[in-house]
Amino acid sequence: DMKKVMEGNHAISFGAKASNVEVISAYPITPQTQIVELLSEMCATGELDSKFIKVESEHSAMAAVIGSAAAGARSFTATSSHGLLLMHEMLHWAVGARLPIVMANVNRAVGPPWNIWTDQNDSLSQRDTGWLQIYCESNQEVFDTSLQAYKIAEAIDLPVMLVLDAFFLSHTC
Repeated sequence: DMKKVMEGNHAISFGAKASNVEVISAYPITPQTQIVELLSEMCATGELDSKFIKVESEHSAMAAVIGSAAAGARSFTATSSHGLLLMHEMLHWAVGARLPIVMANVNRAVGPPWNIWTDQNDSLSQRDTGWLQIYCESNQEVFDTSLQAYKIAEAIDLPVMLVLDAFFLSHTC
């Protein structure tokens, strides 16, 4: 058994790698940026054989994975807070097309400037879009669930949102 101490965001990155994702679309937003930064490094070094697409907004990030999933590629993206709200229109498209996309959402309040800390209003506001939402409690659960999310999404042809709280997860994976 190997134990590795890592942040929750990196547990998602390693989970995406272990899931053999083929397309990653990315737009940085705090606190999820570390997820796509690590995936970008993995792609650049050849550690992960995946197409990494840098886009101009979260709306475009979802549009890119909708396109790649529709073409049959195992697709991944990540977001947080206002980024998830900007994706709202595209979330319905992903469900309507029954695409097995996996997206990580690192919960963050949507009411800056008075609060940038953890708050689940971003993901809860998307509960009626049809995305399955799986809330994780530890880094180990984040890693394990990222693997399970693809199996579930591909079995039932629906997208899955892997949700974790920002700034809190710092357990052993």
